[in-house]
Amino acid sequence: DLQRPIDKRVYKGTQPTCHDFNQFTAGTETLALLVGFSAGQVQYLDLAKKDSAGRLFNEERLIDKSKVTLVRWLPDTERLFLASHASGHLYLYDSEQPCGATSPQYTLVTQGEGFRVFSCKSKTPRNPLLKWAVGSGPLNEFAFSPDGRSLACVSQDGVLRVFHFSSMLLQGMMRSYFGGLLCVCWSPDGRYVVTGGEDDLVTVWSFAEGRVVARGHGHKSWVNAVAFDPFTPPPPPPPDGQGDGHGDNAEDPPSVTYRFGSAGQDTQFCLWDLTEDVLEPRPPPPRARPAAPGEPPPPSVPGPPSVPGLPRSLSRSNSLPQPGGGPQISPRVPPVLSVGRFATLTLRDPRGVPEKEHKRYHSLGNISRGGGNAEKPPQAGGGPGGSRGSLDMAKVLGTALCPRLHEVPLLEPLVCKKIAQERLTVLLFLEDCIVTACQEGLICTWARPG
Repeated sequence: DLQRPIDKRVYKGTQPTCHDFNQFTAGTETLALLVGFSAGQVQYLDLAKKDSAGRLFNEERLIDKSKVTLVRWLPDTERLFLASHASGHLYLYDSEQPCGATSPQYTLVTQGEGFRVFSCKSKTPRNPLLKWAVGSGPLNEFAFSPDGRSLACVSQDGVLRVFHFSSMLLQGMMRSYFGGLLCVCWSPDGRYVVTGGEDDLVTVWSFAEGRVVARGHGHKSWVNAVAFDPFTPPPPPPPDGQGDGHGDNAEDPPSVTYRFGSAGQDTQFCLWDLTEDVLEPRPPPPRARPAAPGEPPPPSVPGPPSVPGLPRSLSRSNSLPQPGGGPQISPRVPPVLSVGRFATLTLRDPRGVPEKEHKRYHSLGNISRGGGNAEKPPQAGGGPGGSRGSLDMAKVLGTALCPRLHEVPLLEPLVCKKIAQERLTVLLFLEDCIVTACQEGLICTWARPG
């Protein structure tokens, strides 16, 4: 019944900023929910137990006083969860342990390029179990890989960092084209990471190769949410005797297609397709002028074996030890909903519709036409004096950490549609619909295009 909520809570003095259900333990007996707040606390509620008042973590704000940007249960665990904050810190909690009556004391466990990890010094077990200091500026979002082993973090300093979670080792890095990164997600097979942020772009980064493989330009403002569609079927093979229009034989397997979506502060929803010709370009298209006789050929696009521009320890992102036998996460199929009441996303081009522009948030202007300052974005260091982990744009632009716009394929959106009056903040793909939410407080379900 969409008219009457199952439960309703009103908070005074602090606002809920994020939440997460524990999918691993969810059942008729227990429904564990975490809620993060603008003042830094995290609440644990069990909605299956009606009289449950829940537990409050960081209640006295002794651990962190800044806004909680995201809370997530660790994959396939009953008690452990992570909370990221606007301070740039990430904390590992045990929901069964207390927080302690004094400020925690920490000891350094490990550190690396732009991050440090501390453990809590205490004679008895207490929260937080671990504290990560990642990059500079707020830690905006993080996401676990489908196998639960790797953790991708995006920060206001514009850097994507991917860690091997249990060993706390850095596995790879990528720098935004401009400004902070706001959102991140993994492909269902764990091979690609997509980010969005203040450069108005979506960026596709290959986890195995440690490099940017494509960027998507369709938004006119900051990208707030990105999500892969795990239910997109592979494209059908071409009819017998016909190729795909590129001179291929009919025996070639169908191209691998990933589909993902993005939602932005420009109130637009975009759908993107990642095809084999983008992910594995056979000969790279010649972009530079032809070489004169006797002149050495231009360098090729950086590829998998060793990526120039990365620190030596990161040049092979898959060379770190991978502990075997990690738990595999089973895909959870959502319940089927009736399709009759969904609005529909069409494939029509909506550019003819006049829009309420959000000029204040425009960051890059018109990239695809290569206008003006597209190649020289302003400096976007993460903090004063480029504090911990801030990668100077002047040094990384044109390297594997942040290739120039013409050095990687630029994707065009399959669908680009204005679907809200206020900034879009949430994007989810379910088996038979797409769910969005906006800052106006509206949650909408959309039928899939086609």
